[in-house]
Amino acid sequence: MKTRIDQIAAHDGTFDVHVWLPDNPGPGILLVQEIYGVGPYIEKVAADLAARGYVVAAPDLFWRLQPHWQGEHTPEGTQASIELSAGFDFAQGVSDCALTVAHLRSMPEVRDGVGAVGFCLGGSIDYTLATQVELDAVLSFYGSAVPDTTGLMDQITAPLLFVFGGSDPYITRDRVAVVEEAAKGRPNVVMHIEEEAGHAFHNSESPMFHNPAAAERTWEVATAFLTEHLPVRT
Repeated sequence: MKTRIDQIAAHDGTFDVHVWLPDNPGPGILLVQEIYGVGPYIEKVAADLAARGYVVAAPDLFWRLQPHWQGEHTPEGTQASIELSAGFDFAQGVSDCALTVAHLRSMPEVRDGVGAVGFCLGGSIDYTLATQVELDAVLSFYGSAVPDTTGLMDQITAPLLFVFGGSDPYITRDRVAVVEEAAKGRPNVVMHIEEEAGHAFHNSESPMFHNPAAAERTWEVATAFLTEHLPVRT
């Protein structure tokens, strides 16, 4: 596996995209960060996906606020990340991700499609992005904007996996139920809820949030979803 940093030009500047390259060409995955930035957790997820044969690109979405932000996975670091993200322009972030998808499609290392995986903030962004660009698979982990924008599902034809924690204090169970109801009867939408898990339960870098058993089960579901809809061809 190789890594590098590419740069993409937006209308108001240039931002970094962290890229992980498997040994052979493969499908592309846009990996969308949490409020902690492209730090150790996102790097770990990217390395896992690249080891499975995916070309992974994670844009630095906070570049307009503080380039290369990496919030610590502590109460203090979480608060600092929340305060920074309060100034984040969501629409511009979606636009940056659309540019990153186009960049992936242009890369000679990418073949057989492009999907998106997003966590927390990223789970809201890639869900919204799927209404604007063509994607082969979309995995949205506990996106807080999803319950209030379920109507966007009408605009999404890509296979879509929603992951939520049933005990999430930030996205309460009744709000998750709203998503469940909206997903009913949609053949392209899959719901996966870990009832005993809270928010950001897959984040192995965060002792506050990590639920190892739920994370392991969910990652098996997520990677099986990718294998079905965005397979790596040997």
